Amino acid sequence: MAGRDPVPITDALDDVVRSLRGPDRRQVGGLFGRWDAIVGPQVAAHARPLKLDGGVLVVEVDDGAWATQIQFLSGSLRERLAADAGVEVDRIEVRVARRRHTPLVD
Repeated sequence: MAGRDPVPITDALDDVVRSLRGPDRRQVGGLFGRWDAIVGPQVAAHARPLKLDGGVLVVEVDDGAWATQIQFLSGSLRERLAADAGVEVDRIEVRVARRRHTPLVD
């Protein structure tokens, strides 16, 4: 835009994140960047965070059984996310990843 001075990309990203009413980028980076360490290798092998929006963390799992497990663990996961990444999560929404069909080989 004409007449505006350039701003550092980090400031611009902070403005975007604030406009989305989400946590600051350090918290988001802490959650996504440290997911494996926070949830542990067994859970991380089957679940990954997709997005954090308004206190709702969307997690994708590779199997329906893991969806149940994540829901069962949601209270302790929310506590660990707050303690280890500084991210307050009100609710965890779980989605099961679509399986990709591989063509049969003749």
